Amino acid sequence: MIVLVGILIVVAGFATRRSPLLVVGTAGVATGLLGGMSPLKVLEAFGTGFASSRSVTLFAVTLPVIGLVERHGLQDQARTLMNRLARISAGRVLAAYMVVRQLAAALGITALGGQAQAVRPMIVPMAEAAVERRHGTLTERARERLRSFAASADTVGLFFGEDCFLAIGSVLLITGFVNATYHTSLEPVQLALWAIPTAICATVIHGLRLLRLDAVLARDQAAAPATSDDPALTPAAPAAPAAPAGSRTPEESK
Repeated sequence: MIVLVGILIVVAGFATRRSPLLVVGTAGVATGLLGGMSPLKVLEAFGTGFASSRSVTLFAVTLPVIGLVERHGLQDQARTLMNRLARISAGRVLAAYMVVRQLAAALGITALGGQAQAVRPMIVPMAEAAVERRHGTLTERARERLRSFAASADTVGLFFGEDCFLAIGSVLLITGFVNATYHTSLEPVQLALWAIPTAICATVIHGLRLLRLDAVLARDQAAAPATSDDPALTPAAPAAPAAPAGSRTPEESK
């Protein structure tokens, strides 16, 4: 039971908002030492885990590349493309992206898309341009709502789509645990087939929410106070009352 102290370290670290890397690392070291492992064995376990999942560190390569293409006008090109497609709305863009993301994940292509690789540099600028073409400059409330729905389109598409792929890690973990614990012969293809109805329901439900997003954003824009950058359309400040004839200003009195 003493090895469960690592869980308490994780809970306490996240509750006090410490660095996740520091919290998880400390919990892992504490669990290993309390479990009877030597310091060298703990270090070896960390090294083995890092080597077996080093693909997680690919963000260190992709983020500079994304920043470079953004600096050279990727978001501007995405907005220009949306300005040419007059019939495309923000909700349709996000719904189409979610469907593509889910189908790709169902085929095991989970790297196609992503929050940092696709949503931020391409999908969000395209959706924002579609809304601004119809309703003018987005308010901060509408912009945050649109970005949150763009992130949810990627998350829902990936989460429910990857379970339909029989060689994904989560499916293999479930089948291995069930077969070892309950002595059954559950196959990954069975889980993948049962995941298809759930994925379809998720697509329909969240797709309808994305299509309704256009009406919600239009309402947010209509409720926002009208502002304009044109000085001619900005209400002029009320003029100061004229001084009575024969009176002197404070500067003249001095």
